[in-house]
Amino acid sequence: MWAEKSWQDYKLLDTSDGERLEKWGKYVLVRPDPQIIWKGMKQSPMWKKADAVYSRSKAGGGSWSESKLPEEWKIGFPLGNEKDIQFIIRPTGFKHTGLFPEQAVNWNWFYELIKKSGRRIKVLNLFAYTGGATVAAAAAGAEVCHVDASKGMVAQAKQNMALNGMADKPVRYIVDDCKKFCEREIRRGNRYDAVIMDPPSYGRGPNGEVWKLEECISDLIKITADVLSDDPLFFLLNSYTTGLSAGTMGYMVNSVLAPRFGGKTESGEIGLYVEETGGILPSGASARWVSGNK
Repeated sequence: MWAEKSWQDYKLLDTSDGERLEKWGKYVLVRPDPQIIWKGMKQSPMWKKADAVYSRSKAGGGSWSESKLPEEWKIGFPLGNEKDIQFIIRPTGFKHTGLFPEQAVNWNWFYELIKKSGRRIKVLNLFAYTGGATVAAAAAGAEVCHVDASKGMVAQAKQNMALNGMADKPVRYIVDDCKKFCEREIRRGNRYDAVIMDPPSYGRGPNGEVWKLEECISDLIKITADVLSDDPLFFLLNSYTTGLSAGTMGYMVNSVLAPRFGGKTESGEIGLYVEETGGILPSGASARWVSGNK
């Protein structure tokens, strides 16, 4: 399992009874997590000192209770253990905070690949959310195309870039359906040296189109492979869908990319270290393909 140890501003303090106890900078949050099926194992005294607790509603959604949080605040991450990058944390009504901390292990992975490549890398970041991966890739010197269907998420991604003094970096922001955007890029002849893809498990398009990751991911991998340049550097696929294993993702990615480009594919769960127990909480999965010419 891949997990990042070096983060001080974010800590997963404890887990039990379907909940995470997390430290985001100076604030402690309690949030639900369906992976946490163990009960009666709360050890940290910080459970009773949380600044906010997210509670789900039986009618759907949920809300923050006992909240002592500001509307937003900032935290830092030591990218590659050499460069502090900053992010805006902004809790939403859907339990999210504007950042997925388990992805830090992937940020470090491709940050080093881009830096060591010795050339200008064009990265296509799909389902790019608030731009954690965009910031990391740009900090490594890449040119980035950031694509997400949510205008609000793209706006926060721009804020994260500005927060890091990189507002003038070569980043193109696109509010669009990722599949349709890739199809147009193929027709236009635009190509990229790397793809980062973090698709949702389920969703609906603007015209009512239903998206189910298990049914759509194979075609999406094939389409995005067609936007790769003749000498690509890497391809990263993330998933939070419990029914889609890391091994399955790795098999699909390798089946599409290896016959065309060679290289090597590896896959595994990504997770977060739990301070109280020393264990790792599974928090998703990734498949990573790397060119043999890296």
